[in-house]
Amino acid sequence: MKNKTSTIKLDFNHLRPNEMIERAKNFYQLVNSRRSVRDFESRCVPIEVIQHCLRAAGTAPSGANRQPWHFAVISNPLIKKQIREGAELEEQEFYGSRAPQDWLDALAPLGTDAEKPFLEHAPYLIVIFAEKYSMDAENKKQKNYYVTESVGIATGLLITALHGAGLATLTHTPAPMKFLNQILGRPRAEKPLMILVVGYPEKDAKVPAIKRKDLSEVASFH
Repeated sequence: MKNKTSTIKLDFNHLRPNEMIERAKNFYQLVNSRRSVRDFESRCVPIEVIQHCLRAAGTAPSGANRQPWHFAVISNPLIKKQIREGAELEEQEFYGSRAPQDWLDALAPLGTDAEKPFLEHAPYLIVIFAEKYSMDAENKKQKNYYVTESVGIATGLLITALHGAGLATLTHTPAPMKFLNQILGRPRAEKPLMILVVGYPEKDAKVPAIKRKDLSEVASFH
């Protein structure tokens, strides 16, 4: 006989249509102001802000509720330096030989290159790991489901929470990223998906003048 999961009553606040529209509009305006930033101040951020945002990320839905994520938060300058060195080694190969020309052409307007000083300048790096499997109470391997999808949703919540708290972020994905497991002592079952750079933007920080696609280009209503 299968074990049934215990249940609790859903706590859900029904809003009037006009309140729903207003909330949706305000949220859009908030997240529409979010931009990826590459110029960070070294000014400290209260760790409580990061902790609350990580709690928000942990509310994400996940396959079979396995919650297959781990967030490694780094503020130690020596570890940030190691991560920068490891990332720049991979990036030098990417820009120097691995990346096809069409990819380099697509990146050119953004002004990116193999140098990643923000990995040391920003007060926090959050390395996001996806847990391919976990261990149960009896130390037996337990497969996780829809891992990439689950961690992707949690990461989106984390980025949004940090923006809402008044912080700038940048998703950085050098490849491959196995050096992060070594530096941070994370197990083989965890795959690093990205480095999230977090902090205050520099006073005169610049961002590319890009345009987001219109709703009509990204959605269809049937």
